[in-house]
Amino acid sequence: MTGLVKQKEYDWKDSNLALFGSDTEKKVKKDAAETEPAWQKAGSRPGLKVWRIVKFEVKDWPEKDYGKFYSGDSYIVLNTYQEKDSEELLYDVHFWIGKYSTQDEYGTAAYKTVELDTFLDDKPVQHREVQGHESSLFKSYFKSITLMEGGADSGFNHVKPEEYVPRLFHVKGTKSGVICKEIPKKKEALSSDDVFILDCGTIIYQWNGKNCNWNEKLKACQEIVKMREERSGKAIRSETLDEDDIDEDDEFHSYFNGDSQEVNENGTEEQQKEEKQEKQLYRLSDNGGQCEFSLEKTGRINRTDFESKDVFLLDTQSELIVWIGKSASKDEQKNAMSYAHMYLQSSPHPLIPVACLREGMKSRQFELAVPA
Repeated sequence: MTGLVKQKEYDWKDSNLALFGSDTEKKVKKDAAETEPAWQKAGSRPGLKVWRIVKFEVKDWPEKDYGKFYSGDSYIVLNTYQEKDSEELLYDVHFWIGKYSTQDEYGTAAYKTVELDTFLDDKPVQHREVQGHESSLFKSYFKSITLMEGGADSGFNHVKPEEYVPRLFHVKGTKSGVICKEIPKKKEALSSDDVFILDCGTIIYQWNGKNCNWNEKLKACQEIVKMREERSGKAIRSETLDEDDIDEDDEFHSYFNGDSQEVNENGTEEQQKEEKQEKQLYRLSDNGGQCEFSLEKTGRINRTDFESKDVFLLDTQSELIVWIGKSASKDEQKNAMSYAHMYLQSSPHPLIPVACLREGMKSRQFELAVPA
């Protein structure tokens, strides 16, 4: 009998981040980008488009599943928009790395993100997103984000109902945003402050903690409706349970029997916010004959601190912005993301979102981080 193999967690140390946004590392021609079927209508009108990486290929992700991500996959998300009173199409393209996505998958996502940037004439601002560390811009595209374990091929439609392994989802948030995230099925995970969904295949439970809010209840109801629709009626029934109204010997609790008492080691610790620190601005310049990377300024950063002749890295502590000046040398441009990668390796926050833009590009993150 083949033993179970523990999924390898995404490791920022072997990330192909240097590929992302680098002209010399692209090795992608415009004509090659135009042969990719997935890009044929990409960016032709305002709106959101999501693709999933499947065996080195870019596959459409169904619109009904926008906001759902499997931790074992990598995705590309393109947002096309227009500024008020302007006809120009603007773009943000993100590659999202699931916690257990393979190096082949997120390497392909990075490569294909660069290819999509080439297809759109280098107009998009490029972003790297890592599960659990997404930027506020990325989150703003979706009414809510649902994180699920495994890959898309492990969904309900690929197993018989009697073979289905129950899954537990944690529903938490407020009116400003509610996230539904799959978590390990441990009885100890149930909290009176939130709502949980126990998906048992032929029956789906909504468990309402006594202190949960209305927005969490509504989100859970919506998720259960989607689950039932996806199974074309195969889910026999769903039940809503209130914490104070069920006993320990209820059928709901029987699904947790035999589970270990371990708690999720990646739980609240991953979600703890770092202490606020000052912004740091770094300069990459080869004016002295070779590339030198140095701290330029700490504290309040102004737009006048950025000079067209060089490349700058702005660390806001919650995001890293790579800014490439119009007159930056070829060496500075080609090394921008390599230095960003090396910088993150030695930083206390290697998984924060990364945005790469050229001088003159519209970027909401840059405008927020460096007010005019």
